[in-house]
Amino acid sequence: MVGFAQGSKSAAADARPVRPSGRPALRTAVLAAAASSPFLLAGCMVGPNFKPPDAPAVSGYTAEPKLRPTASTAAAGGASQSFVSGADVGGSWWTEFGSPQINAFVEEAVRNHPDIKSAQYALRAARETVLVKQGGLFPTVNGSLSGQREQVAQATNGTTGPTSIYSLFNTSVSVSYTLDVFGGTRRGIESAQAQAEYQRFQLEATYLTLIANVVTTTITDASLRDQIAATQDIIKAETDQLQRVQHQFELGAVPQSDVLSQQATLAQTQATLPPLQKQLAQGRNQLMAYLGRLPNQDRGEHVRLSALRLPRKLPVSLPSSLVRQRPDIRQSEATLHQAAATVGVDVANLLPQVNLTPSFGTASLDTAHLFSPDSIAWSVAASIQQTLFDGGKLYRTKEADVATFEQDYQSYQSTVITAFQNVADSLRAVQYDASTLNAQMASEKASLDSLKMAQEQFKVGAIGYATVINAQQTFQNAVISRVQAQAARFSDTVALYQSLGGGWWNRTDETKEAAPRKGGYLEGPSGPGVAATQTKDAPASTTSSTAPSGQAVSPKTVSANTAAPSSVSTKAATAKTSMETAQ
Repeated sequence: MVGFAQGSKSAAADARPVRPSGRPALRTAVLAAAASSPFLLAGCMVGPNFKPPDAPAVSGYTAEPKLRPTASTAAAGGASQSFVSGADVGGSWWTEFGSPQINAFVEEAVRNHPDIKSAQYALRAARETVLVKQGGLFPTVNGSLSGQREQVAQATNGTTGPTSIYSLFNTSVSVSYTLDVFGGTRRGIESAQAQAEYQRFQLEATYLTLIANVVTTTITDASLRDQIAATQDIIKAETDQLQRVQHQFELGAVPQSDVLSQQATLAQTQATLPPLQKQLAQGRNQLMAYLGRLPNQDRGEHVRLSALRLPRKLPVSLPSSLVRQRPDIRQSEATLHQAAATVGVDVANLLPQVNLTPSFGTASLDTAHLFSPDSIAWSVAASIQQTLFDGGKLYRTKEADVATFEQDYQSYQSTVITAFQNVADSLRAVQYDASTLNAQMASEKASLDSLKMAQEQFKVGAIGYATVINAQQTFQNAVISRVQAQAARFSDTVALYQSLGGGWWNRTDETKEAAPRKGGYLEGPSGPGVAATQTKDAPASTTSSTAPSGQAVSPKTVSANTAAPSSVSTKAATAKTSMETAQ
């Protein structure tokens, strides 16, 4: 294109025709595209909008409207526990046991265990993937600078004379921009956000499982130590009894069969000790693994059951809050969310794709004029691409992802049902194991009284020695069972805290990898291209007035679109019809 010179400093320049400057026109085109892109981005987004399923419309976890306090026993771990409905789970619930050693174990495990670090890196990778997806909302700009020296042979032009040698210099900036007219890119970002949310709650689940395992293993360790100590006391008592019977046999007061019976009883008791010691040793190895140590790095730290404090008041979260507290439910919800967003991507892929490709550059035979107005070249191009025939691949891909959404929805329901079962089982365990300890204490006292009476009666010849042997065995079993019942009460409490979600939302020791980025994609929209689909981190009390009693989740999971929601079925099957766009 040739235009008019607008003024120059020399006659030669005035006489030379020049191209009009391309910068204002190009700038206008680029700015127009940039100015319109927010409206295009915010205008419509096809596919289903995700809505977290409603919580089950139930008021409790068990058949009783109100849980009664547990039985109490005058022994370590025998305190009565009451249930506080609606109370929140503390972020450091393990400190309720009053054991500095347990606290130290938990801190060491969280600090050193590789699973925690692995989950942190997985979360970091997922978050970086979100940023990668967000880059699709912006144009790709490439720049180049080139120079070449070239000789042209005159013979190729059919002329003779000296050859022509010249230099050519080029600069260019090219832009490639795909307008997210139908929201496919934003749905892809939403899918990546959901994956990051999944990894975040995978990290929380790893925290919770590790901490619960550390506390439970420590309690089991204390229980085994008490069982070993009790068994050793029984062995000592039976050894003393064998010596007395042996002495009586030597005096002719009892037959040799009594000696042999006592020897057999002692041997049986001694045989129960190595299995307990094996369990203790293997449990220590497991504890060291939880702490991030090797087995030979065991420094012998341990606790005693008698030193632990049983929490007297146990929180029982509202059922409407449980679905926001359990990491496994939040993971399942994130998977469902990702499936819904993927359907939106599939729908957008069925629609036209709009591309802008402006470019700007200069070319000159010398560097002095490389940026002069007559060296400028620019272009603006736009294209619309639409798949006309692909054998049904795009459509079938969408249909497959709709089916995946349905599958994930059923998996979510199963996860919720299992979670409510876990809480109910934990509550029942707390109740009935308290009664078990009460009964075991009474059994131990009765068996001890029976053993003492049998020994006294045997001394005066009122009963045979077989009765004494039976009383010894009964007492031994009662002691071991009582120790196990004591440990069960502490372990049941751990299981209840774990089943209620572990209080991760109240923790103050979250690492940067675990905590959401303030103002970032886990906390809602951060620009015109990010859909407001994320929920708050802290569990909220949500109720459902539409779900029938006993139903695990509400199927209200999708709506038509962001800008103009319409009345469509909320089941995933209707996602295939959510191709409307709202301007």
